Amino acid sequence: MPNSTSTLSHSAAWQALVEHAASAEIASLTQLVQHDPARQTRFQRHGVGMCLDFAFERVNDTTLRLLELLAHQQAWTQWRTRMFAGEPINTTEARAAWHVALRGTLTHRPAHCDTDHARTVQLAEAIRQGTRHGATGKKFTHLVHMGTGGSDLGPRLLVDALGSFNAQRFRVDFVSNMDPVALDRVLAQCDPAQTLIVLASKSFTTQETITNASAARDWLIAGLPGGADWRQHMVAATSHAEAARAFGIHTQDILSVPVWVGGRYSIWSAIGLTPMIVIGPTAFAAFLAGGADMDQHFLHAPFAQNLPALLALLGVWNINFLDAHTLAVLPYAHALTQLPAYLQQLDMESNGKSIDRDGRPIDYATAPVVWGAAGTVGQHSFHQLLHQGTLCVPCEFITVDTPMGDVTRHHILNANASAQAQALALGRPADGLKPWQLHPGNRPSLTLRLAKLDAHTLGALIALYEHKVFMQGCIWNINSFDQFGVEYGKQLAAEQLRPLQR
Repeated sequence: MPNSTSTLSHSAAWQALVEHAASAEIASLTQLVQHDPARQTRFQRHGVGMCLDFAFERVNDTTLRLLELLAHQQAWTQWRTRMFAGEPINTTEARAAWHVALRGTLTHRPAHCDTDHARTVQLAEAIRQGTRHGATGKKFTHLVHMGTGGSDLGPRLLVDALGSFNAQRFRVDFVSNMDPVALDRVLAQCDPAQTLIVLASKSFTTQETITNASAARDWLIAGLPGGADWRQHMVAATSHAEAARAFGIHTQDILSVPVWVGGRYSIWSAIGLTPMIVIGPTAFAAFLAGGADMDQHFLHAPFAQNLPALLALLGVWNINFLDAHTLAVLPYAHALTQLPAYLQQLDMESNGKSIDRDGRPIDYATAPVVWGAAGTVGQHSFHQLLHQGTLCVPCEFITVDTPMGDVTRHHILNANASAQAQALALGRPADGLKPWQLHPGNRPSLTLRLAKLDAHTLGALIALYEHKVFMQGCIWNINSFDQFGVEYGKQLAAEQLRPLQR
């Protein structure tokens, strides 16, 4: 690929953006809005059931043109082709990053993707229908999902967002922390005879998951009557079936996760078993279809209309040229409460890098600090800083057009989102106000408006952010698909535990 990191910040496209960022023409959001009555319409892009509105970003037509030149300089279309082709773009681990193959987008995807998915559907349906039951013959009513990182955040998001599909009314608990309090609180509410433990661990060596799984195994052995087979109460999704078998899981209860799918991209695989059980295979298929439709949009929409590409480059603009190094994700939809945590891992674990693909230090910022909370809850905690603090924090509002409940309350919710974006961008007139009442404005934000929130749209939304993160990695010339930064601390912890294990 052209353009090494050592020349990126000195390249013509980069320097043009540096000069543009210093110009008066994009200095004031108020002036940008007042001088362009059609801005609210011109800076909207539509696709896959959503609208990206970036009228309150500090950009104009020149900004977009220069960002497109940067994207082409960094060969984004070639990297996109390589990812969808299953080439080993995860260079440090010599692996593909082929999560798109799990969504049914590709005609040339590995045959085992269909086989693995069919086995997941079969097990999920058997649990839902009660033909796969516990050792005492009782149906499962309580699911305990054990995983951490991507094996927890994705399933947790889906179950919470699409809980209305839970016709069987399973109770679901997630245990990701190895603090014994986390597991003990959950198991205290469980009947072993009606509890299924879902172990989601790509490596099946993750300390948190295996520690909790061992404790849950002991709990089952002690709690099931008459020495009933505890293995009837555990299933696993993993890339290492032999490790799961060694733990004691029946072979027929081990679902395969491709080794080339990263944990934070694994919700599309058998790691999604728990949400598939809860929402049903039909809704899960719609979730996959939403992701596949966003894949097609990312593949074929021109840059000027391409939602992931624009979302990515607007982030690059804020981070690298407006010096804003944090990002608030603000979903004004209670069903998306878990989304900020999910995106925090997706973005920061993927692009929290300071070394390029060739192992060289870089001299520019990469991933922002991602945080946020749902809806009006944040207005009563951290929005004070957003409006009047010394930091400029770009915000991404996410709203839903179709009410998911009472219409009046839904309109109140969306009015609050719109008002927050307006206040951040345009501030408050100073006439007659005390200094502490002023809102300086000029704080950028964008709004993603979802036509409705269902399984298909949620799949498209997650895929949108996956492609955004991938594209930003292309711009910064970093490998978005490894995570060596999380490994060393684990090694040190293991060394400290060795004396206790003798």
